[in-house]
Amino acid sequence: MCGITGIINLNEPEPIREETLRGMLGMLRHRGPDEFGIYRSPWAGLGSARLSILDLSGGQQPISNEDGSLWIVYNGEVFNYVELRPRLEALGHRFTTHTDTEVILHLYEEYGPDCLSQLNGQFALAIWDERERSLFLARDRMGIRPLYYALPGGQFLFGSEIKAMLAHPALTAEIDPAALAQAFTLWSVQPPASIFRGIQSLPPAHYLRLKDGRIEIKAYWSLDLSQEMDPDQPLAPALEEFKNLLIDSTLIRLRADVPVGAYLSGGLDSSLTTAIIRKYTQNHLETFSIAFSDPQFDESSYQLRMAETLGTHHHVVYATHEEIGRVFPQVIWHTETPILRTAPAPMYLLSGLVREHDMKVVITGEGADELLGGYDIFKEMLVRRFWARNPESEMRPMLLTRLYPDIAALNSPGRAYLKAFFKKDLSQTDSPFYSHSIRWGNGLRLLRFLQPQPLASLAEQAAAVPLPAGFDHWSALAKAQYLEMTTFLSPYLLSSQGDRMGMSHSVEGRFPFLDVRVVEFCNRLPAQWKMYGLTEKWFLRQVGRELLPEEIWRRVKRPYRAPIHRSFFNADAPEYIQRLLSAEALEESGLFNPIAVGQLARKAASGAALSEVDDMAVAGVLSTQLVYDQFVQHFSTRKASLTAADRVRVIDHTAEVHPL
Repeated sequence: MCGITGIINLNEPEPIREETLRGMLGMLRHRGPDEFGIYRSPWAGLGSARLSILDLSGGQQPISNEDGSLWIVYNGEVFNYVELRPRLEALGHRFTTHTDTEVILHLYEEYGPDCLSQLNGQFALAIWDERERSLFLARDRMGIRPLYYALPGGQFLFGSEIKAMLAHPALTAEIDPAALAQAFTLWSVQPPASIFRGIQSLPPAHYLRLKDGRIEIKAYWSLDLSQEMDPDQPLAPALEEFKNLLIDSTLIRLRADVPVGAYLSGGLDSSLTTAIIRKYTQNHLETFSIAFSDPQFDESSYQLRMAETLGTHHHVVYATHEEIGRVFPQVIWHTETPILRTAPAPMYLLSGLVREHDMKVVITGEGADELLGGYDIFKEMLVRRFWARNPESEMRPMLLTRLYPDIAALNSPGRAYLKAFFKKDLSQTDSPFYSHSIRWGNGLRLLRFLQPQPLASLAEQAAAVPLPAGFDHWSALAKAQYLEMTTFLSPYLLSSQGDRMGMSHSVEGRFPFLDVRVVEFCNRLPAQWKMYGLTEKWFLRQVGRELLPEEIWRRVKRPYRAPIHRSFFNADAPEYIQRLLSAEALEESGLFNPIAVGQLARKAASGAALSEVDDMAVAGVLSTQLVYDQFVQHFSTRKASLTAADRVRVIDHTAEVHPL
């Protein structure tokens, strides 16, 4: 795993300053502290901050092809590089390293952009063609690894993180109010936007080509849930095929020249991948989990049960309200975007624990809920559709009591609130966004805190979500899954809660459920195999029966959450909270209504119970104020270049000009 960055001249050749690239790489040190590489030519400058996982002594980037016409910097892992390399060698390609990076480069040399269809992994890559003076950027199918770009002052900048690009003297941060409204409504900024004006995110499963100052962006893959298997076919062959795919996707993610650990949440998904490692390898296995001081969020008893059953060497980080509040500014420094929850904070602490034990790689279970129907939002959609067929029924809405046990307001003794809450737009089942209308409608309520308050409708905000051809003909569950994967999994779960929290401590997460073979197989499963009645992940549970204790594979899904307002309003509240929520700070940023935020802060400080929406507002306002404070107001104080003590390899071709 690495951090990458670069600068391309759009108009005239002008050697990129090494000092500028060093400054940009300095902002990515956490992604790759082991060594740094720089390539300079009259038209391009590339930089790599490397976290050494494969070919520890010989895989330093940038890497070139045989004649030095192509140069690559790359962030990620392609797990099938072992199988791809012999084919390339048979075609005459010569290798100088044992890395997956070089395999990608030669594959691109052979097939161009079509090489992406052969890659099974998680990646963001940049390839500079010195002869054509063209740049090729690409991002993995599910958006596991980030990649951003911008065009300030006659140059094209790219980077794994926005902070690397902001280290360039021509780029400054300015929060985009439209993107902020989108983050509050849809729970994340949707690609290709970012929270900052003029800084774009390359969408998942897309590549970008830059040549002669022109940018071309194309999708090379898409989520397709249109073709479901016949639900009347025998279950056993499908289960066997899936189990074999999951075993292989887990085992190839152990490919590394360093030890690989595993996150263990106590739920079905991570327990299953960890059990696969224990059953099919002889690896000594270190596992890591989060325990909460607040029992409402704690799952440590299940984590310890699995660790004992599997015989792993288990480590636990203890997350208190005070600790979550303490690290929240560091969390936002790494997310680089507003968030509506504090769940990334314990993940930040967890990756710190992994690094304390000298580990760089962990297997984790993200993706299973989206692919196999694990979330309450899917149950909510099915119940509301069932209720909509008889809107006056008194019994059908009672099924809603089986949802969201973690949200107290929805489980109070009075059923009138529950019924009224979920009945909104009940009959609009033809809406493509029906499954997410309640969630996003709650998000719209948060806009009252913004200043000026956007006059945005749900339809206007949802317009940022691209829908594939034929979407109207997909099953109801397939539509909901697609929306969850595109609007939440990639831009929030795999980013703010995943990549950014792992890499904050130089830890790479690997995701067996997001192997492209597993994704495409799950997308063909019948809806009723995923959600059997209101039993979530029914298909995955059948695999779990073979490998897990009954109390784990039968366990009802408990969403991973963390306390919000109690982490910021307590006896040991950090100084930054009062400062950033003061009327002066709110007026300075100009993003929020000081009166509305002041009322919210006083309510939270009083110890009164907060609604789910108010809790999200606390996280949203604080995180946005931190983004403004760290990236807009005081970014210059955070800049940190490479030092004389760093291992830096510089490839200087500034004197060479290749003719077109």
